[in-house]
Amino acid sequence: MKEFVWPVRVYYDDTDAGGIVYHAGYLKMMEHARTEWLRALGLEQNVLLREWRRQFVVSRMQIDFVQPARFDDMLEVTVSVQDIRAASIHFNQTVRREQDTLIRAGVRVACLDSDTLRPVRLPSQLRQEIANGG
Repeated sequence: MKEFVWPVRVYYDDTDAGGIVYHAGYLKMMEHARTEWLRALGLEQNVLLREWRRQFVVSRMQIDFVQPARFDDMLEVTVSVQDIRAASIHFNQTVRREQDTLIRAGVRVACLDSDTLRPVRLPSQLRQEIANGG
């Protein structure tokens, strides 16, 4: 499946006192990129929640911190689907600065019923959109 790329600039509030991106800042960047990837497929999380009663939660994450990003860097956050299961999606994500990979991550999100907060199968329309465009 193809790679989705989301550009992001490092702002002051993303960094620690030394001007280096604080580790939790990368989690926010990757979350935003997954949200924009879904939006690029024509799927909005608020619609999934309101109309389909589905939501995603991160159930597993493995991150390799390779190099630091700094205040005012222009970065690219990538999203690619590695695997789709009945009730989860496994993504590969990177954060890059030009040709340099700064972060490599594997992220598994679980699909939950928003009323019971229990795992539930991905809606077939969602699976189809991901298969076609993700």
